[in-house]
Amino acid sequence: MPSLTSPDAVQTPASHSQLEHYPVTFFAIVMGLSGLSLALHAFETAHGLGSQASGAAYWLTIAAFLAIAAVYALKAWRYPAAVRAEWNHPVRLAFFPAISISLLLLATLTLPRAPTVAEPLWLFGMGLQGALTIAVISGWIGHRAFQTPHLSPAWFIPAVGNVIVPIAGVQMGYVEISWYFLSVGLIFWVVLLTLVMNRLIFHDPMPGRLQPTLVILIAPPAVGFLAWVRLTGDIDAFARVLMNGAYLFTLLVAVQLPRIVRLPFALSFWALSFPFAAVTAASFLYADRTGSAVHALFGTGLMGVLVIIIAALLIRTYRAMRAGEICQPE
Repeated sequence: MPSLTSPDAVQTPASHSQLEHYPVTFFAIVMGLSGLSLALHAFETAHGLGSQASGAAYWLTIAAFLAIAAVYALKAWRYPAAVRAEWNHPVRLAFFPAISISLLLLATLTLPRAPTVAEPLWLFGMGLQGALTIAVISGWIGHRAFQTPHLSPAWFIPAVGNVIVPIAGVQMGYVEISWYFLSVGLIFWVVLLTLVMNRLIFHDPMPGRLQPTLVILIAPPAVGFLAWVRLTGDIDAFARVLMNGAYLFTLLVAVQLPRIVRLPFALSFWALSFPFAAVTAASFLYADRTGSAVHALFGTGLMGVLVIIIAALLIRTYRAMRAGEICQPE
């Protein structure tokens, strides 16, 4: 089976060979840093703090996106066949919507700072997300023969991208299109959850590089909760189902996490970051709307875990960069 990506992590390619093997999975870093900024903002609001930490994370996210997007654009120009190979890869195909998700998250972060910039950014990200969703799903059900080992929680990424749309879209007045994207995301979450659980229970364990993607199980209900509350304005019964579903998957992942972190570092480890950020932000939103001190405590605890995860990822990424174990052919 083709592997997820070359081992270890991130560095601007220093040679043509490295550029050719620069994977689309780098955009998972932008998702993780965006999630950190959103979670920090929720933490600061809940505790009456300033916005220095979330602001620093915001600018770090922008810098990371510009650097990663520039290098990947250069790869697409110089090595279009390599990009097509990634698109035809049974695992990496699901990571292409990480590009549009990154744009949507940046638009969400930018909205309170510069609305005139956030809206066109959101519109472009929304259109790209819609196109990539159709393209990826068409790829799944097309003429290619996918096998059970190709399936992993990374296949949730296209669905998660859809439920991100309403978080900023509702605030900008795009209510009906936000309902469309939320509906698509939730429908495919249910479908893919069934397939993924079947794969995890009844088939061989996932390869080591794919093990960190188990954490992605947290993201759909957590982000779905944020989007649902944006659209309905209330913590209703379904919102509670989503919130508690996110907690269930968080507990399941927590049991697996000690084993996962002992695996050799790979770029796929950045899959740990955004889901924890999403459930952290969701906890603070639940606490704010219901006055629940317990959920505020959950959010604070998860915030601490998220900071540790991001710090560890940055350190291990830097070490991998120094070692030059990046962008290598599989």
